[in-house]
Amino acid sequence: MFKFKRQTFLAFKVGSIRLCSLTAATAAAEPLAQPTHTLGEIISGYNSDIELTSSNTQFSHTLFLDPGFYLHKLPKSRSVNQVKEIHAQITVNGLLKNLVVTNKLLYMYTSFRAIGDAFALFSGLNERDPFSWSVMIGGFAKNGDVLDCFRTFREYIRSGDSPNNYTLPFVIRVCRDTNDLEMGKVIHHIVCKFGLQSDSFVAAALVDMYSKCKVIEDAKKLFDRMPNRDLISWTVMIGAYTECGNANEALALFEQMQAEGIVPDNVAMVNVVNACAKLGAMHKAKLAHEYILRKKFSLNVVLGTAMIDMYAKCGRLDCARDIFDSMRMKNVVTWSAMIGAYAYHGRGMEALNLFYMMLSSGIIPNSITFLSLLYACSHSGMVDDGLHLFSLMQEEYGVRPNVKHFTCVVDLYGRSGRLSEALNLIENMTIEKDEGLWGALLGACRIHGHVEIAEKAARSVLELQPENPGHYVLLSNIYARAGRWQDVAKTRELMTHQRLKKVPGSSWLEVDNMIHKFSVGDHTHPRSKEIYEKLKLLLEELELAGYVPDTNCVLHDIDEEHKRRILYTHSEKLAIAFALIATPEGAPITIMKNLRVCGDCHSFIKLISVVRKRLIIVRDANRFHHFEEGVCSCGDYW
Repeated sequence: MFKFKRQTFLAFKVGSIRLCSLTAATAAAEPLAQPTHTLGEIISGYNSDIELTSSNTQFSHTLFLDPGFYLHKLPKSRSVNQVKEIHAQITVNGLLKNLVVTNKLLYMYTSFRAIGDAFALFSGLNERDPFSWSVMIGGFAKNGDVLDCFRTFREYIRSGDSPNNYTLPFVIRVCRDTNDLEMGKVIHHIVCKFGLQSDSFVAAALVDMYSKCKVIEDAKKLFDRMPNRDLISWTVMIGAYTECGNANEALALFEQMQAEGIVPDNVAMVNVVNACAKLGAMHKAKLAHEYILRKKFSLNVVLGTAMIDMYAKCGRLDCARDIFDSMRMKNVVTWSAMIGAYAYHGRGMEALNLFYMMLSSGIIPNSITFLSLLYACSHSGMVDDGLHLFSLMQEEYGVRPNVKHFTCVVDLYGRSGRLSEALNLIENMTIEKDEGLWGALLGACRIHGHVEIAEKAARSVLELQPENPGHYVLLSNIYARAGRWQDVAKTRELMTHQRLKKVPGSSWLEVDNMIHKFSVGDHTHPRSKEIYEKLKLLLEELELAGYVPDTNCVLHDIDEEHKRRILYTHSEKLAIAFALIATPEGAPITIMKNLRVCGDCHSFIKLISVVRKRLIIVRDANRFHHFEEGVCSCGDYW
C-alpha cells in the first residue's frame, strides 16, 4: 500500500468538511446524518472550497462511497498533488478495489507524468483489465521510458490478456520514435497473432512505423492489404511518402484517395501541402490551394503555416506572404515560418523587418524564431546582425541556444573567414555536438580552402555519421582543390571500404504542368537530342563570354578534358538547356536539385542569366539561389 508523507485529504464529519491527516481520518467514525444536499451540490461546494457547516449541510458518509463522486472529481484535478489527495480519500473509503475508479486514478497520474506514482498504484493492483495495462504502457511511452514500456507490454502479453487497438499503437509508436525496426517487426507479429492487422488504428500505426524506419515498401504493402482504409490510413500513407521524399507518389495517392470517395480533412491537406512543398512544383501547389478554397477548409494556424512553407519552397515568396497576410490567427510558429521563408531565399533584411513587426504585435519569439533569424543572417551575409541576435536571444529573451543555433553561428563565422573562432566556439560548447555542426565547419573550410581545420572537422563528423557519403565527398573536394590527389584517393577508398556511394545528382523543373527530371548524363528525355544540341551552343556562347569550367569540382584524378566532359552533363545544366527550348523567351526558370549546386554549375548559371537575360531560380539542398544579371543572391557562399 502507498505511504503519503504528511498527505492531506478531505474527511467528512457531521458539522463540517475539513482537511485532516490520513491517520486522523481513520479515527473519524462518528455516525453521520442523512443528507439534505445532492451530490452535485456537495461537489460544487468542494470545487469552490466553501466550508459547509452543520447548520446548512447534513450528508451521509455513504455518498462518498459512491464511485461517481471520484470519477467526476479526478478529471478536474489541476495538479498531481490534488490527484494524491483524492487518492487518499479513495484509499480510506475502500474504493481501490473498484477497477473503474482505480483506472481513472491511474490515468490521471500518467496525465501529469507522475510515472512513479502511477506504477506504484499499478503494481499494487490485484486485478487489471486491458484498460489498466493500456494506461500504464501508454504512460511509459509518453514519458519516453522505452525499456519499461516494452517490459510492461511483455508482462501484459504473458498475463494471458489479449492486446487491443488502444495498447498496440502506443507500443508501435515507441518503435517508430526510436527507429527500432526489429522490435517493430516483433510487435507486428503479435498484431497478426491476435488478428488485429485489419484494425484501422493498429494498421495505420504500423504503416507509420515502417515509413519512419525508412522501409517505405513494407509500409505500402501493409497499406495495400488493409481491407478498410479510412481517412487516418490514407493520411498516414500520404505523409509517409512525403517524409521519404517521394512527393509525386504522395500526390498520386491523394488523387486515388479522392477517387475512392474518402474526403480529406485539415490534417490530410497539411500532408498534401507538404508534398507540394517537397516537390517544389508551382502548378501542383496552385491545385492544392484551389482545392482548399473550393472545399472551404479553415485556414487555421497549422494549414496556413504549411501553405506559407509550400509557396516559399516553390520559389514564390510573394504568394507565401499573401497567405501570411490573409491569416486571421497567427502564432509564433506562423511568424517564424514566414521569417524562415525569407531566410531560405537569402532575404535577410525582410526577415529582420518581419521580426520587428512580430515584436510590435505582441508575439514573444521562441527558439524556432531565432533559428530562422540566424539562418536568414547567415544566408544573407549579415554577420554582425546574426551575432547580435545570438546574444539577444540569450540575454533579453532567455532562449537557451541549442546545437542548431550554434551551427548557424559557425556558418556566420565561416562566411567571414573566421574559421579559428568557429572552431573555438565548437570546442567550448557545453551542449552535445552533432554532425550538422561539424558539417557547417567543413563546408566553410571548402569555401576558404583551409585543409587543416577541414581534416579536424571531417574526423569529428565521420565519427558521428560515418554512413553519410556527403561528408567524404566534401573532404575529397577540399583535397582536390589543394591538389592533394593521394588524399582524394584515400578518401574515396574509405568510401569504397564502407560500401558508400555518392548520392546521384538530379534536377527537375515544371513545364506545361508536367515535371521533367534529369540525372547526370541523362539521355532518357524525349527531347534529349535537342537538349544536348542546345547545351553545346550554350557552352560555346559562354566560353566566348569568359566561362572557364571549374574542373576542381570533379573529384577523379583524370585529365582535364575528361573532367570537362563530366561537368558538361551535370543535371542542372541539362535542366536549364531544356528550359531554354521549352519556355517562352524571357520567362523565369525555376529548377529544383536534390544536392548542393557545385561551384562550376553555379558559375555557369550566373553567366546564363546574363547572356540569355533570364531570372533563374535554383533550389538546392541548402537554400534558394536567385541568379539575375550575373549575380547570385547567395553572394557565392552556400
